[in-house]
Amino acid sequence: MSTPSKTSHRKRRALLTSLFTAASLLLAGSAAADTTVRIGFQKSSTLITLLRSQGTLEQVLGEQGVKVSWHEFPSGLPLLEALNVGNVDFSADVADTVPVFAQAAGARLVYVAQEAPSPTAQAILVHGDSGIDDLADLKGKRVAVTKAAGSHYLLIQALKKAGLSFADIRPSYLTPADGRAAFENRNVDAWVVWEPFLTSAQRQLNPRILADGSDGLADYQRYYLSSTGFARQHPEIVATLFEELRKSGEWLRTNPAAAAEILGPLWGGLDPEIVEVANRKRSYEVRLVQRDSLSEQQRIADTFHAEGLLPVKVNANDVDIWAP
Repeated sequence: MSTPSKTSHRKRRALLTSLFTAASLLLAGSAAADTTVRIGFQKSSTLITLLRSQGTLEQVLGEQGVKVSWHEFPSGLPLLEALNVGNVDFSADVADTVPVFAQAAGARLVYVAQEAPSPTAQAILVHGDSGIDDLADLKGKRVAVTKAAGSHYLLIQALKKAGLSFADIRPSYLTPADGRAAFENRNVDAWVVWEPFLTSAQRQLNPRILADGSDGLADYQRYYLSSTGFARQHPEIVATLFEELRKSGEWLRTNPAAAAEILGPLWGGLDPEIVEVANRKRSYEVRLVQRDSLSEQQRIADTFHAEGLLPVKVNANDVDIWAP
């Protein structure tokens, strides 16, 4: 039989254990409630834009005690720079070229997801009345392109197909908005751009497409990434982001007109019909990243390095890949 002192000791120990467990649960709940995922995006970040406009992530992550903050960037390279230095936690889709440049700068990022290839979702445009009839005619011409964007790689590959190098043209490194202004004002001879800017320009400026990514020129896959620290500390949040992006892609493909009605006003008042046409050129098939699928990333890295546009050689496989 237990003595009174032993019984009292056991009761105190049980009480302390109960109090400790309750305190731990409160602290865990408090930590979750204090967590904010900072999402970086571009204007062309279609699926993230849909989730943001519909409040989906705030609702789903809010049930986990997680808040969301949004941070817009003019293009992919500054977005990944912000991700690398810890100013954002998760990156909406960036073109396949952008992580390669980030790697060259020493960034350690995590590939979370990719969209299946969309080779016709970017193109080289020339003026409708231009005397530029084929790729070889770009020699000596001024071409607007966004540095490190997928369109940058497309331009290099197109020039190579014509027997030219990047040094044979006069590049103007411009954001999509500035590139359009330069093209519209005829300050450049050609403009390389992606959707939805591409279809908008086609409908409003009457250009000609000199080349797109077809015929193996450029697959144009877009990637979603996370900072290494955030992916390690919050795998459950990354898993939620992946699943909501996947579902958003499915919804867009099933409801193209409804998606265009939402996106049009958010993309500078674009006509929904233009948005729907633009979206048809993107796969929006969100899937896990497989290491063997990074072969295109290696080709991109080797191409930029050979042109002297990437200061160091990059091993495209020297990256972290998230898996649920």
